[in-house]
Amino acid sequence: MHYDAILVVSFGGPESTDDVIPFLETVLRGRNVPRERLLTVAEHYYHFGGKSPINQQTRELIAALEAELAAHGPKLPVYWGNRNWHPLLPETLLQMKKDGVRRALGFVTSAYSSYSGCRQYRENLTQAQREVGEGAPEVDKLRVFFNHPEFIDATAERVQEALAALPSGVQQDAQQNVQVAYVAHSIPVSMAATSDYVRQLEEVRRLVSQKLGVRNDALVYQSRSGAPGQPWLEPDILDYLRAVKTQNLASAVVLAPIGFISDHMEILYDLDVEARQLCDSLPLRMTRAKTVGVHPKFVAMIRELIMERMDPSGERRAVGALGPRANVCAEDCCPAPRRMVRPGTG
Repeated sequence: MHYDAILVVSFGGPESTDDVIPFLETVLRGRNVPRERLLTVAEHYYHFGGKSPINQQTRELIAALEAELAAHGPKLPVYWGNRNWHPLLPETLLQMKKDGVRRALGFVTSAYSSYSGCRQYRENLTQAQREVGEGAPEVDKLRVFFNHPEFIDATAERVQEALAALPSGVQQDAQQNVQVAYVAHSIPVSMAATSDYVRQLEEVRRLVSQKLGVRNDALVYQSRSGAPGQPWLEPDILDYLRAVKTQNLASAVVLAPIGFISDHMEILYDLDVEARQLCDSLPLRMTRAKTVGVHPKFVAMIRELIMERMDPSGERRAVGALGPRANVCAEDCCPAPRRMVRPGTG
């Protein structure tokens, strides 16, 4: 299959205090989210000067991918479009059209299947193509990659680095004293029921722990934002940390944000601020693993996904029990739940 370009598709985030409210209004448009909730989330951004790290980290990922493609091929230009903030997808597709791009491969910065992590991005691309009109480039989305061996290896190395950062006395008895908490974004239970999101997260938890010889682990969730009566995936990270302390489950925890590929605002605030403050107050030793970011194995994985799509006869690698996901999602894959409230993840 011939392609003219690569399109990196991300969530987007504000880059100044003036951007914060317009950004959050874009994220929450059409959703029944109280204004006070929006303002609460805005304070998270103001805590860091109004600038989310996600756009800069996407730039760094694109630079790493460009270097990988320049060194090993295919030599294709890389474009960037966001769901919620500049550069927005319609702007990018219009530029691609002007540049003569007819067909592109789309890499979405989400490793898992769910409405918000997969299908909604495909809907965003379709809507952007409508806005651009005739001649808008076709975009074939690369498959989700939660169980690709390079993603698992990169994730395991990040967790191992965090384990190594614990005090030496704790490390000596890590199997008993340390619990690894694999953290992902909570979503409404109704959304989880329409996808393999939890099953895929559990598989990553299992594969990484198996690789590292970790026996004391858990899957927990962060960033719940729905109405109080709407069930979301649990346990919440803060409730989990309190339970670790009160039930004497471990003397230290490693937080491994496997649900994200970059250290964006929700990780900085929910884990590095809120979870850190709670651990300090309990007290409970805590260290946080980095996301895969621009880990060389992760960047190499993106190139591999590109190559496998360009040559359908090639190997499609995956580890574990679930196998590689289909290149083309089914029409009824990950439908939107009837009620969905989700904050920004920029």
